[in-house]
Amino acid sequence: MSTDSTSFPSLWKSLFGMYCPKCRKGKLFQPIRWGRPSSFFEMRKNCENCSQSFEPEPGFYFGAMFISYALNTALFIAVWVAYSTLVEEFSILELLLLIGMSALLLLPVFFRLSRSIWITIFVPFQGKINRPTRRPAP
Repeated sequence: MSTDSTSFPSLWKSLFGMYCPKCRKGKLFQPIRWGRPSSFFEMRKNCENCSQSFEPEPGFYFGAMFISYALNTALFIAVWVAYSTLVEEFSILELLLLIGMSALLLLPVFFRLSRSIWITIFVPFQGKINRPTRRPAP
């Protein structure tokens, strides 16, 4: 089965662009509204392209917490190494404040990315989606 690589985003573009893992066309999350910070965390119920459910079962995204933990651990280590390289002497309080601020700033990004990674692990890409045809109303 051959699919045209130009018509579907790559796996990486799908992951980081937060597209549906099944068709790689529909968006996973609602658009961000800057006046409402909670909109950063709102997922769509289904894919608008292939109707894939983005909540296959209750508690499905519990495992995304572990991915978020790994992303935050990498961030903490990166901030620590960068800060200790740039600043010769610093207090632990300065480092903790810098790590805390960077974690808070990247919280919406890591939330979305960890959910995108988690659902991509469990929902296989299907390329061509056979949508059910609608019958015209009588």
